Amino acid sequence: MIAFIEGKLEEVSGNCVVIGCGGIGYEVMVSSQVLARLPDFGSHVKLYTYLQVREDGVTLFGFMDRDTLSVFRQLIGVNGIGPKAAVGILSALTADDLRFAVLAEDERTIAKAPGIGAKTAKKLILELKDKFRLEDAFEKKLMRQEEKEGEGESSADGYRTVVLETIQALEALGFSGGEAKRMVNSVEGIEDMTADEMLKAALKHA
Repeated sequence: MIAFIEGKLEEVSGNCVVIGCGGIGYEVMVSSQVLARLPDFGSHVKLYTYLQVREDGVTLFGFMDRDTLSVFRQLIGVNGIGPKAAVGILSALTADDLRFAVLAEDERTIAKAPGIGAKTAKKLILELKDKFRLEDAFEKKLMRQEEKEGEGESSADGYRTVVLETIQALEALGFSGGEAKRMVNSVEGIEDMTADEMLKAALKHA
């Protein structure tokens, strides 16, 4: 199995890239999310990969980080969703967005992905909602934001506590768990909010 490919970005054609490594050019299928984050031609790039072997050919699928690859593996574990469909979903949604959509049982957001209708979205939620944890989803989202901003140690534990307190407060007000998660996820700039501030902001998305 090929865990990752690291080398020089040689070509980009459609949703495929060619990475030169050790005198060999590896063609890798990627999502539009990956295409948007690629460096300039000739630059160094590293993609974490999944190898699909079929009777009619072999295909490599590439991802910028292990987390997205992990989500891809969970997607193809859903009956009826193959690697290409999973790449389509991860083109329309980031790994973070998909986790939150599943946890909030947001069929509409998932159904926006190419080739994914309401029925498939509902099935995907049913099969994945027990595999994602809200605490992990918020922690990974925060850590990814901090990586982009070049911050040091993560404040994920405190952020996670505030998020959970806000969701519990919303549920106490009569909102379902799914509604509460959707409302909190709709709030922008919540990383530095207190529980009271987050609750007030979330209620605007009721």
